[in-house]
Amino acid sequence: MKKTLNWLSLFLLLGTAAACTNRNNNTESQDSTMITESMDSDALTAHADISATKSDTSGSGSAEFIKKDDGTVELSLNVNFPSMANKSVAVHLHEHGDCGDAGKGAHGHWNPTNEAHGKWGSAAFHSGDIGNVELDAQGSGSITLSSDRWTIGGDEKTNILGRAVIVHSGVDDYTSQPAGNAGSRIGCGVISGN
Repeated sequence: MKKTLNWLSLFLLLGTAAACTNRNNNTESQDSTMITESMDSDALTAHADISATKSDTSGSGSAEFIKKDDGTVELSLNVNFPSMANKSVAVHLHEHGDCGDAGKGAHGHWNPTNEAHGKWGSAAFHSGDIGNVELDAQGSGSITLSSDRWTIGGDEKTNILGRAVIVHSGVDDYTSQPAGNAGSRIGCGVISGN
């Protein structure tokens, strides 16, 4: 009887240990999945608050970037520059996320593919060549654009984080090199993850 009880006790002890190990493995697996999903969701959106760079030109705006299910990144840009009412302004992504020195700290257009400046979707254009935004009678305008050239947190050739959104005082002619003769920088915002 004692021998049977010892074997039974050993069997129950091993069964309990195995069940606890499985429960811990499932919990660890579930936790790592939750962490991965959390990290992935952080890389699904990015944002830039655009502020005026010149004291004589008031303005503001925002740029929202969202990673879509097909892998593209969609930009929703809204700007308001009242002194530019009923005109169009050029908007570009610039190389550095630095709005200092009236936006000059952003340096040139973001062009990781070393292409000529051009109109978005043409034979050659910069990854930062957004284009012209038509402003209404209040100086407000918006544009929505999707691209497979952009990622949120990807490699150096596609990552939009740490770049700047620049609003120019003129229109982009899409041909002048290297920046489309778009005028001075009147607005700037740094792209960061949400």
